[in-house]
Amino acid sequence: MPGLLVLVREAKLASLLPAAAGGRLEASGVLAADGRCYVIFDDRPDVARLAATLSPAGADLIRQPRGRRGGFEDIAHDPAAGRFYVLVEARPRGRGYMAEVQEYDERFGYLGRAWLEFPLDGPNKGLEGLTCVHRQGRTFLLGLCEGNRCRDGEEGRRPGGGRVQVFERGRRHWHRTATVRLPATLPFEDFSSLAVAGDRLAVLSQASSALWVGRLDPAGWEVDGDGAVFGFPPDEQGRPVYCNVEGVSWLSADTVVVVSDRAKRDGQDARCRAKDQSIHVFTVPAG
Repeated sequence: MPGLLVLVREAKLASLLPAAAGGRLEASGVLAADGRCYVIFDDRPDVARLAATLSPAGADLIRQPRGRRGGFEDIAHDPAAGRFYVLVEARPRGRGYMAEVQEYDERFGYLGRAWLEFPLDGPNKGLEGLTCVHRQGRTFLLGLCEGNRCRDGEEGRRPGGGRVQVFERGRRHWHRTATVRLPATLPFEDFSSLAVAGDRLAVLSQASSALWVGRLDPAGWEVDGDGAVFGFPPDEQGRPVYCNVEGVSWLSADTVVVVSDRAKRDGQDARCRAKDQSIHVFTVPAG
């Protein structure tokens, strides 16, 4: 039985953002940087900027008139180069599909987009998570596959095949240079986001309503040991209420921020709506 994350604070995104943001906020990714949280949305290109304290003071929505208009899954930051990257899950390329990243400067001015050169099974089971890592003066983007073994269908839902693809920037696009294999013991049915801080690696699953925390070898692209799985707090009957967790980022050595997507109106229990379209801060238990 996994341990449980400890809730510190949470809020509905609509309660923090200006009324002009609207009431439908399909959060899909979050990044903690410099005391702020940047939230992206699947259904719109704009980026929400919030205080890590989840105070509404100073919260705003950074409008994005350029680039893709939807399909965004996660957000990463490269402080060395002064760049933000937003992941587009999958786009047609040639006879198949690949993920893209949109690139922005430190003020979220749009700079362009580039392919993450790794073939995908289809448009709906692509790369779901994105984070940035520096190694020996080189910059890498780590892209998390949504399905196990980076596959769609039944094979993708069979636990034990979590994969993170490692990319390095080429002249025009990002070339795959390595693959991180998550532990075969990891019971997740899907994967929705990842975050790296130092050697600490966090991987989120929406279907399993859980967070895995492990160690990434600082000298290579291997995971040290099996890590630990932590569930999200259930309701009084032990049922999941954090049903739509989509993005994760490290706030500190033992604290993560998580965002939740909009609950599905068909096929998902009404209890899931209490935590949807929200931002949450949790402590990861020691050990």
